[in-house]
Amino acid sequence: MSVLIVAESYFGNTRVVARSIASGLTKALGPQAVTLTRPGEAPRELGPDITLLLVGAPTHDYSLPKERTREQAAAKGATEQGGGGVQEWITQLAPRADLRAVTFDTSLEMRFTLGSASKSAYKALKKRGFRLAERGESFRVSGMAGPLIADEEARAEAWGAQLAASLHP
Repeated sequence: MSVLIVAESYFGNTRVVARSIASGLTKALGPQAVTLTRPGEAPRELGPDITLLLVGAPTHDYSLPKERTREQAAAKGATEQGGGGVQEWITQLAPRADLRAVTFDTSLEMRFTLGSASKSAYKALKKRGFRLAERGESFRVSGMAGPLIADEEARAEAWGAQLAASLHP
């Protein structure tokens, strides 16, 4: 049993969330069971040993990052991420109808949102043939460059532990 976390990040906030989720999973499953990677380095075909796929990205314009929004982030000081993002990776990913795939994102703290990266990734995974795709959590940031809102790291770690527990019903 193993978990693959594929996370796209520009200002480091989504990477922090992904690491916190990985920490929660690792405490329950062990360090060898969890792999965290970027979309450009992630495999295009997921083997049968992967029992849970987590896909995360920052919300850009109520959706997944695109080339234009990546350029805007870079112009505003983003220092992370190179190569393609989650959206491009999903389009190249070999579908696995039997694999549970759960999305997550970072987004601005707002009263309501018109969309999110996790919702867009969920739809893209479903369209690609991941029948067991689920829309997961949104973790709040205080501004485009962050930081994360207080307690979001702890909430991400707790969510990782919940995901681990769900693998052992």
